[in-house]
Parts: sequence; structure tokens; C-alpha cells
Amino acid sequence: MELFLKILLIIFSIGLIAVVLLQKGKSAGLSGAISGGAEHLFGKAKARGMELVLERVTVGLAAGFFILSIIVAIYLK
Repeated sequence: MELFLKILLIIFSIGLIAVVLLQKGKSAGLSGAISGGAEHLFGKAKARGMELVLERVTVGLAAGFFILSIIVAIYLK
């Protein structure tokens, strides 16, 4: 059981790292304001849909990672 939990924790952590790296960074500064305004005006529906999916997967993996980390810590105590 201990080995299974550790392997599951490693899978969650690698998945979380991969999903975070796939996300687009938030633009900052004047160039971000200009391009962000243009994207908002002309729309970017497909890219926004994928961003929403990545955000939801990130939240799910992060929650699973934290819960699994607590379970592993309690189990190994």
C-alpha cells in the first residue's frame, strides 16, 4: 500500500508540473495590455477553451496532490 501511494504521488506531481508548464503566462506591462485588449476585442475562443481545460485540470491535480500528500504523511507516521 505504501509503494502504491508513493507511485501515485509521483504521478500526480509529474502531471501537475506538466500541466503548469503547458499553461500560457500572464502578459504584463504595456505590451500585455495592448495585445490583451486586441484579443479581447477580436476574440480568441479556441485558445480560451483550452486554457479553461488546463486551469481545471491544474486545480484537480493540485487538490489531488495535496490530499494524497497528507494521506501519505499520515500513513507513514
